[in-house]
Amino acid sequence: MAVTDFFVGEITTELIKNLLLIVKKSTLCRSSAENLIDSINGLLPIIQEIKQTGVELPQIRQTQIDDFSKLLRDGYELAGKVIHSGRWNMYRNLQLARKMERLEKRVARFMQVTMQAHVLADVHHVRFSMEQRFDVLEHRLKAIKIEAVKRMEEDEKWFEDSFVNLGAGIELGKRRVKEMLMGEQDRGVFEICGIGGSGKTTLAKEICKDDQVKSYFKDKIFFFTVSQSPNVEQLRKMIWEKISGCNLHGYGYGEMLPQWNLQYQWNTKSASPVLLILDDVWSASVLEPLIFKIPGCKILVVSRIKFPPSIIDCIYDLELLREDEAMSLLCHFAFGHNSFPRGFSQKLVKEIVDECEGLPLALKVIGSSLKGKPEMFWISAKNRLSRCQPVCESHELQLLERMKLSIDCLPEKVRECFLDLGAFPEDKRIPLDVLINMWVELHDIDEEEAFHILVELSDKNLLNLVKDARAGDMYTSYYEISVFQHDVLRDLAIQMSNRDDINQRKRLVMPRRDLSFPREWERNVDEPFHARVISVHTDEMREMDWFRMDCPKAEVLILNFASSEYFLPPFLENMPKLRALIIINYSAGNAVLHNMSVFSHLTNLRSLWFEKISITHLSDSTNPLNNLRKISLVLCDMKDSLDESDVDLPGLFPQLSEFTMDHCINFNKLPSSICRLHKLNSLSITNCDSLYELPSDFGELQTLQVLRIYACPHLKRLPPGIGHLVKLKYLDISQCVGLRCLPEAIGCCRNLEKIDMRECPQIDSLPSALSFLESLRCVICDDEVFCQWKDVEKAVPGLCVQVAEECYTLDWLSQ
Repeated sequence: MAVTDFFVGEITTELIKNLLLIVKKSTLCRSSAENLIDSINGLLPIIQEIKQTGVELPQIRQTQIDDFSKLLRDGYELAGKVIHSGRWNMYRNLQLARKMERLEKRVARFMQVTMQAHVLADVHHVRFSMEQRFDVLEHRLKAIKIEAVKRMEEDEKWFEDSFVNLGAGIELGKRRVKEMLMGEQDRGVFEICGIGGSGKTTLAKEICKDDQVKSYFKDKIFFFTVSQSPNVEQLRKMIWEKISGCNLHGYGYGEMLPQWNLQYQWNTKSASPVLLILDDVWSASVLEPLIFKIPGCKILVVSRIKFPPSIIDCIYDLELLREDEAMSLLCHFAFGHNSFPRGFSQKLVKEIVDECEGLPLALKVIGSSLKGKPEMFWISAKNRLSRCQPVCESHELQLLERMKLSIDCLPEKVRECFLDLGAFPEDKRIPLDVLINMWVELHDIDEEEAFHILVELSDKNLLNLVKDARAGDMYTSYYEISVFQHDVLRDLAIQMSNRDDINQRKRLVMPRRDLSFPREWERNVDEPFHARVISVHTDEMREMDWFRMDCPKAEVLILNFASSEYFLPPFLENMPKLRALIIINYSAGNAVLHNMSVFSHLTNLRSLWFEKISITHLSDSTNPLNNLRKISLVLCDMKDSLDESDVDLPGLFPQLSEFTMDHCINFNKLPSSICRLHKLNSLSITNCDSLYELPSDFGELQTLQVLRIYACPHLKRLPPGIGHLVKLKYLDISQCVGLRCLPEAIGCCRNLEKIDMRECPQIDSLPSALSFLESLRCVICDDEVFCQWKDVEKAVPGLCVQVAEECYTLDWLSQ
């Protein structure tokens, strides 16, 4: 490549355009982008000067320039990632900002050393090579890819286990699907079809990871879960942005995307192959708007429904397991290996395998329920399985009846907790914090027992735990763990909950998102609903859309919706026993809530979860929530409501013990009144890039035991009053990249047991008072301060200092 070909080419122009966009969009990367623009503009005349001399550069000099051009190409890709990174993904934005800083340093280094030497000295005798300067960048990019795949594999483990030692079956399916996808035609719509729990999604995800497929589509493979009640326009916009690499800035929530415009935009580009996978599609009316008929784009649909040839070009019907495969799978989950143990009745195992009819999910769930049980229990299970004959002869409904056996065998409290899972939307991760709070309030158990039940359900493969890389010790926040449940098991939970008359059910659940309330509910409003759990899933709801309901026993209300405005249901006034309220907005932006006055009737409310909500005028609430113990605000827009001097948090929430804010925006500081919450024992402010400072009288929080302030990049110091937190046991300040030091007063926190301060690059020295922390047992830090902490370790018996491992995740792909 000629030296000037790169610099005068399109890539330089596009790079500078992206950098100009970053200057306008990204606060964290603005300074690096401005410096890069100056450096690149300054390079152009120097390169032109080399060109005008007419001297041909030696090969080694040309190689140096080529390496530098590769660096700027990488910079162009990095700038694109910065532009498309969502503002709520604070951790990713911090990582990108650091990469921008490293890019800036490498460009500056080239300017100051190699480039000046080329111009000012004899270009034939300069002996400087730039190759190794890019090894670190290449290594980091490789590390990101490895860790991303590792995280994705962890998320998919629940499905992959279903195909242990079933290589022949899954390889046949992979081969058939690959033949469809990598055929001669440059575009097409293909389908994997099969009943629920047969392994369709597993096969599709195996296709995603296949090396031949990744090479064929050049890693441009995008996976979307559609579900039964999607927001089609929002999903369509997300899909187009992925396959085109363009943001549709001009289209807001609910706006239609003109197909002709998308076709035109695509035709202006070179058509490179793209694979789009649409999982869990339930109707042609949903599928058709998601099909983009553009060159190079192939679409793989995963569905229980066989779509007509007018939509689908080719279908692969996923077969159920053969007898030997089914036997191997059940034995794996029942005995821990792929064959039955010596002395155990082979005939009995085969009879139970036959009842599962080759369905991987049924084999997995039933096998797990029989693990460790004697033969007499297996005989009883076989007899009950053989008697399951529902009125409808549908294969899938019969299998649901058979899997119900595994639920009937659970202890009563564990069974009730399983049935509660049906109250959450399909194909969505459930934050464990929400689930634990719900079980604690409903079933009169403590958090430890609730977590034990969760693990028991996971061990029986009735749900899947998805753990954040930071999770795992006694101070792990439940927000760092989430739960996923297969939609067939969710259907089973709902089916079992709906067997009573609607007014007598313990759980009143809208199984799918709908535009309005179910008519069945409306027809029965003359009598009270005795449900303890009510779950609603709609779009925007106005006052006139609700009808009156009397719910005297309701203890948990889950409101799921997707809109920019939402009128809270008036029947909240008729829920005197309500203890947990969960409000989750699944739209692209934050939602404004109306009818907030209903909170004055929630005198027994103990737990409140807001997600993607705009919080305004906290001081307008005149009725305190005297029993509220927990508040969780996730992805909320605070609208500067916390900056108001008249916010009286102790007056509003006098019993508050846990306060969590994650990925919240538009607040600069916490109100000083938070320091008068004298029962607060856990405070978590995480991934909040607008937080600049903590209150000066922070030390008044005498009951505080857990303090998490991680990934708050603009926080520059901890208040000296932190030394008065005499009950503090855990301090997490990791990824606070602006934090410059630990206060000397921290040595007064005599009960402090653990400090997590990974990725705090500006903290390069430690206060001497740390040696007084006799209770300190664990510190997680970076290499830069490890040696200093080792000195503290010598002075504090029992202290263990660990260097944090760098971790990159794909967690925000499912938000």
